[in-house]
Amino acid sequence: MRTVIDQLHREVKIPSGPLRIVSVVPSLTELLFDLGLQDEIVGITKFCIHPAEEVAEIPKIGGTKNLNIAKIIALQPNIIFANKEENTKEQIEELSAHFPVFITDIATIDDALLAIELIGVAVNKKHAADYLVVKIKQEILQLPAPKKQKAIYLIWKKPYMCAGADTYITQMMKIASFENCIIENRYPAITVEEIIALQIDILLLSSEPYPFAQKDVDELQAQLTSTKIIIVDGEMFSWYGSRMLHAPKYFINLQHQIQ
Repeated sequence: MRTVIDQLHREVKIPSGPLRIVSVVPSLTELLFDLGLQDEIVGITKFCIHPAEEVAEIPKIGGTKNLNIAKIIALQPNIIFANKEENTKEQIEELSAHFPVFITDIATIDDALLAIELIGVAVNKKHAADYLVVKIKQEILQLPAPKKQKAIYLIWKKPYMCAGADTYITQMMKIASFENCIIENRYPAITVEEIIALQIDILLLSSEPYPFAQKDVDELQAQLTSTKIIIVDGEMFSWYGSRMLHAPKYFINLQHQIQ
Protein backbone atom coordinates (compact mmCIF):
# COMPACT_ATOMS: atom_id res chain seq x y z
CA MET A 1 0.00 0.00 0.00
CA ARG A 2 1.32 3.45 -0.97
CA THR A 3 0.05 6.80 0.27
CA VAL A 4 0.06 9.83 -2.04
CA ILE A 5 -1.30 13.35 -1.53
CA ASP A 6 -3.77 14.82 -4.04
CA GLN A 7 -4.45 18.50 -4.82
CA LEU A 8 -7.06 18.79 -2.09
CA HIS A 9 -4.32 17.69 0.34
CA ARG A 10 -6.09 14.40 0.95
CA GLU A 11 -4.22 11.18 1.62
CA VAL A 12 -4.96 8.64 -1.10
CA LYS A 13 -3.96 5.05 -0.38
CA ILE A 14 -3.16 3.04 -3.50
CA PRO A 15 -2.87 -0.75 -3.18
CA SER A 16 0.34 -2.43 -4.26
CA GLY A 17 0.37 -4.43 -7.47
CA PRO A 18 -0.94 -3.73 -10.98
CA LEU A 19 -3.02 -0.57 -11.37
CA ARG A 20 -6.65 -0.60 -12.49
CA ILE A 21 -7.35 3.01 -13.38
CA VAL A 22 -10.62 4.79 -14.01
CA SER A 23 -10.35 8.37 -15.27
CA VAL A 24 -13.40 10.61 -15.08
CA VAL A 25 -11.68 13.66 -16.59
CA PRO A 26 -10.92 13.84 -20.36
CA SER A 27 -7.66 15.78 -20.09
CA LEU A 28 -6.38 13.43 -17.39
CA THR A 29 -7.25 10.43 -19.54
CA GLU A 30 -5.05 11.82 -22.29
CA LEU A 31 -2.27 12.44 -19.77
CA LEU A 32 -2.45 8.89 -18.43
CA PHE A 33 -2.12 7.46 -21.93
CA ASP A 34 0.83 9.74 -22.64
CA LEU A 35 2.49 8.51 -19.45
CA GLY A 36 2.32 4.98 -20.89
CA LEU A 37 -0.59 3.56 -18.89
CA GLN A 38 -2.75 2.32 -21.76
CA ASP A 39 -2.83 -1.22 -20.33
CA GLU A 40 -3.87 -0.07 -16.85
CA ILE A 41 -6.84 2.12 -17.84
CA VAL A 42 -10.09 0.14 -17.40
CA GLY A 43 -12.74 2.87 -17.60
CA ILE A 44 -13.20 6.40 -18.96
CA THR A 45 -16.01 8.88 -19.65
CA LYS A 46 -17.76 9.31 -22.98
CA PHE A 47 -16.05 12.70 -23.28
CA CYS A 48 -12.56 11.16 -23.12
CA ILE A 49 -11.75 11.43 -26.84
CA HIS A 50 -7.94 11.48 -26.89
CA PRO A 51 -6.03 9.50 -28.01
CA ALA A 52 -8.84 8.56 -30.40
CA GLU A 53 -7.85 5.03 -31.43
CA GLU A 54 -6.87 3.92 -27.95
CA VAL A 55 -9.91 5.27 -26.09
CA ALA A 56 -12.33 3.65 -28.53
CA GLU A 57 -11.79 0.25 -26.91
CA ILE A 58 -12.02 1.36 -23.27
CA PRO A 59 -15.36 0.85 -21.42
CA LYS A 60 -17.31 4.10 -20.97
CA ILE A 61 -18.77 4.98 -17.58
CA GLY A 62 -21.04 7.95 -18.36
CA GLY A 63 -20.30 11.68 -18.51
CA THR A 64 -18.08 13.74 -16.25
CA LYS A 65 -21.05 15.04 -14.24
CA ASN A 66 -23.27 12.00 -14.72
CA LEU A 67 -21.11 9.02 -13.87
CA ASN A 68 -22.52 5.51 -13.90
CA ILE A 69 -21.45 4.47 -10.41
CA ALA A 70 -22.61 0.87 -10.87
CA LYS A 71 -20.41 0.45 -13.96
CA ILE A 72 -17.43 1.89 -12.14
CA ILE A 73 -17.95 -0.44 -9.19
CA ALA A 74 -18.17 -3.40 -11.58
CA LEU A 75 -14.79 -2.45 -13.07
CA GLN A 76 -13.18 -2.66 -9.61
CA PRO A 77 -10.54 0.07 -10.09
CA ASN A 78 -7.88 0.57 -7.46
CA ILE A 79 -7.40 4.26 -8.33
CA ILE A 80 -9.78 6.85 -9.80
CA PHE A 81 -8.63 10.22 -11.15
CA ALA A 82 -11.13 13.06 -10.80
CA ASN A 83 -11.31 16.86 -10.76
CA LYS A 84 -12.94 19.17 -8.24
CA GLU A 85 -14.65 21.29 -10.90
CA GLU A 86 -15.38 18.83 -13.69
CA ASN A 87 -16.99 16.16 -11.49
CA THR A 88 -19.75 16.50 -8.92
CA LYS A 89 -18.92 16.45 -5.23
CA GLU A 90 -21.72 13.98 -4.47
CA GLN A 91 -20.58 11.38 -6.99
CA ILE A 92 -16.92 11.67 -6.03
CA GLU A 93 -17.82 11.21 -2.37
CA GLU A 94 -19.83 8.12 -3.29
CA LEU A 95 -16.92 6.69 -5.26
CA SER A 96 -14.53 7.52 -2.41
CA ALA A 97 -16.54 5.21 -0.18
CA HIS A 98 -15.53 2.30 -2.43
CA PHE A 99 -12.17 3.19 -4.00
CA PRO A 100 -9.14 5.49 -3.67
CA VAL A 101 -9.93 8.73 -5.53
CA PHE A 102 -7.19 11.18 -6.48
CA ILE A 103 -8.74 14.65 -6.93
CA THR A 104 -7.11 17.42 -8.94
CA ASP A 105 -7.89 21.10 -8.40
CA ILE A 106 -6.66 23.32 -11.20
CA ALA A 107 -7.10 27.08 -11.53
CA THR A 108 -3.62 28.10 -12.70
CA ILE A 109 -0.87 26.85 -14.98
CA ASP A 110 1.22 26.06 -11.91
CA ASP A 111 -1.67 23.95 -10.57
CA ALA A 112 -1.79 22.07 -13.87
CA LEU A 113 1.93 21.37 -13.86
CA LEU A 114 1.79 20.24 -10.24
CA ALA A 115 -1.07 17.89 -11.11
CA ILE A 116 1.11 16.20 -13.73
CA GLU A 117 3.91 15.74 -11.19
CA LEU A 118 1.61 14.40 -8.47
CA ILE A 119 -0.15 12.00 -10.84
CA GLY A 120 3.24 10.81 -12.05
CA VAL A 121 4.10 9.84 -8.49
CA ALA A 122 0.71 8.20 -7.95
CA VAL A 123 1.05 5.94 -11.01
CA ASN A 124 4.78 5.19 -10.68
CA LYS A 125 5.65 7.33 -13.72
CA LYS A 126 7.54 10.11 -11.96
CA HIS A 127 10.35 10.34 -14.52
CA ALA A 128 7.97 10.56 -17.50
CA ALA A 129 5.77 13.11 -15.72
CA ASP A 130 8.71 15.30 -14.69
CA TYR A 131 10.06 15.21 -18.25
CA LEU A 132 6.66 16.26 -19.61
CA VAL A 133 6.56 19.22 -17.21
CA VAL A 134 10.02 20.34 -18.36
CA LYS A 135 8.94 20.15 -22.01
CA ILE A 136 5.75 22.13 -21.37
CA LYS A 137 7.71 24.86 -19.57
CA GLN A 138 10.16 25.03 -22.47
CA GLU A 139 7.32 25.43 -24.97
CA ILE A 140 5.67 28.17 -22.91
CA LEU A 141 8.96 30.07 -22.73
CA GLN A 142 9.07 30.12 -26.55
CA LEU A 143 5.94 32.26 -26.65
CA PRO A 144 6.41 35.94 -27.55
CA ALA A 145 5.72 38.64 -24.97
CA PRO A 146 1.97 39.20 -24.47
CA LYS A 147 0.43 42.00 -26.56
CA LYS A 148 -2.40 42.65 -24.09
CA GLN A 149 -5.24 42.33 -26.59
CA LYS A 150 -8.50 42.91 -24.69
CA ALA A 151 -10.68 39.82 -25.01
CA ILE A 152 -13.60 37.80 -23.74
CA TYR A 153 -13.82 34.01 -24.01
CA LEU A 154 -17.33 32.60 -24.47
CA ILE A 155 -17.98 29.00 -23.44
CA TRP A 156 -21.78 28.82 -23.75
CA LYS A 157 -24.83 30.17 -25.57
CA LYS A 158 -28.39 30.78 -24.30
CA PRO A 159 -27.32 32.42 -22.16
CA TYR A 160 -23.89 33.52 -23.25
CA MET A 161 -21.40 32.56 -20.56
CA CYS A 162 -17.74 33.47 -20.37
CA ALA A 163 -14.57 32.44 -18.58
CA GLY A 164 -14.11 34.45 -15.40
CA ALA A 165 -11.05 35.97 -13.81
CA ASP A 166 -10.15 33.02 -11.57
CA THR A 167 -10.23 30.27 -14.21
CA TYR A 168 -7.52 28.18 -15.83
CA ILE A 169 -8.81 29.46 -19.19
CA THR A 170 -7.89 33.01 -18.17
CA GLN A 171 -4.37 31.86 -17.36
CA MET A 172 -4.06 30.30 -20.80
CA MET A 173 -5.52 33.42 -22.41
CA LYS A 174 -2.75 35.43 -20.78
CA ILE A 175 0.08 33.37 -22.23
CA ALA A 176 -1.75 33.43 -25.59
CA SER A 177 -1.52 37.26 -25.50
CA PHE A 178 -5.12 37.98 -24.48
CA GLU A 179 -6.18 40.08 -21.50
CA ASN A 180 -9.46 38.77 -20.12
CA CYS A 181 -11.77 41.75 -19.53
CA ILE A 182 -14.07 39.79 -17.22
CA ILE A 183 -13.47 40.64 -13.56
CA GLU A 184 -16.11 38.30 -12.12
CA ASN A 185 -15.05 34.81 -11.04
CA ARG A 186 -16.05 31.41 -12.37
CA TYR A 187 -18.28 31.46 -15.47
CA PRO A 188 -20.67 34.43 -15.40
CA ALA A 189 -23.49 35.01 -17.87
CA ILE A 190 -23.04 38.01 -20.15
CA THR A 191 -25.20 39.87 -22.66
CA VAL A 192 -24.19 41.25 -26.03
CA GLU A 193 -24.83 44.72 -24.67
CA GLU A 194 -22.36 44.10 -21.85
CA ILE A 195 -19.78 42.81 -24.32
CA ILE A 196 -20.19 45.96 -26.43
CA ALA A 197 -19.72 48.15 -23.34
CA LEU A 198 -16.37 46.51 -22.55
CA GLN A 199 -14.92 47.62 -25.91
CA ILE A 200 -12.84 44.50 -26.43
CA ASP A 201 -10.49 43.83 -29.34
CA ILE A 202 -11.19 40.11 -29.70
CA LEU A 203 -14.15 37.86 -28.91
CA LEU A 204 -13.08 34.24 -28.62
CA LEU A 205 -15.75 31.60 -29.21
CA SER A 206 -14.74 28.22 -27.85
CA SER A 207 -15.28 24.96 -29.71
CA GLU A 208 -16.33 23.39 -26.38
CA PRO A 209 -18.30 22.82 -24.23
CA TYR A 210 -20.69 24.71 -26.52
CA PRO A 211 -19.72 24.05 -30.16
CA PHE A 212 -19.76 27.59 -31.55
CA ALA A 213 -19.95 27.66 -35.36
CA GLN A 214 -19.64 30.19 -38.17
CA LYS A 215 -23.33 31.08 -37.86
CA ASP A 216 -22.62 32.22 -34.31
CA VAL A 217 -19.74 34.37 -35.54
CA ASP A 218 -22.00 35.96 -38.16
CA GLU A 219 -24.79 36.57 -35.63
CA LEU A 220 -22.49 38.25 -33.14
CA GLN A 221 -20.49 40.15 -35.75
CA ALA A 222 -23.64 41.92 -36.89
CA GLN A 223 -23.87 43.44 -33.42
CA LEU A 224 -20.17 43.72 -32.55
CA THR A 225 -19.05 45.54 -35.68
CA SER A 226 -15.73 46.80 -34.28
CA THR A 227 -14.68 43.54 -32.60
CA LYS A 228 -12.83 40.68 -34.27
CA ILE A 229 -14.61 37.39 -33.59
CA ILE A 230 -12.95 34.01 -34.03
CA ILE A 231 -13.64 30.40 -33.10
CA VAL A 232 -10.82 28.82 -31.11
CA ASP A 233 -9.90 25.28 -30.11
CA GLY A 234 -11.34 24.93 -26.63
CA GLU A 235 -9.04 22.04 -25.79
CA MET A 236 -6.00 24.29 -26.13
CA PHE A 237 -7.42 26.79 -23.65
CA SER A 238 -9.17 24.53 -21.15
CA TRP A 239 -7.48 21.10 -21.19
CA TYR A 240 -4.57 20.63 -18.83
CA GLY A 241 -2.23 17.63 -18.68
CA SER A 242 -0.25 16.70 -21.77
CA ARG A 243 -2.47 18.84 -24.03
CA MET A 244 -0.53 21.79 -22.59
CA LEU A 245 2.48 20.67 -24.62
CA HIS A 246 0.67 21.51 -27.85
CA ALA A 247 -1.00 24.76 -26.77
CA PRO A 248 1.93 27.20 -27.22
CA LYS A 249 2.38 26.42 -30.92
CA TYR A 250 -1.37 26.72 -31.39
CA PHE A 251 -1.33 30.13 -29.70
CA ILE A 252 1.45 31.36 -32.00
CA ASN A 253 -0.49 30.25 -35.07
CA LEU A 254 -3.63 31.86 -33.64
CA GLN A 255 -1.87 35.20 -33.31
CA HIS A 256 -0.69 34.96 -36.91
CA GLN A 257 -4.31 34.28 -37.93
CA ILE A 258 -5.52 37.36 -36.07
CA GLN A 259 -2.90 39.63 -37.59
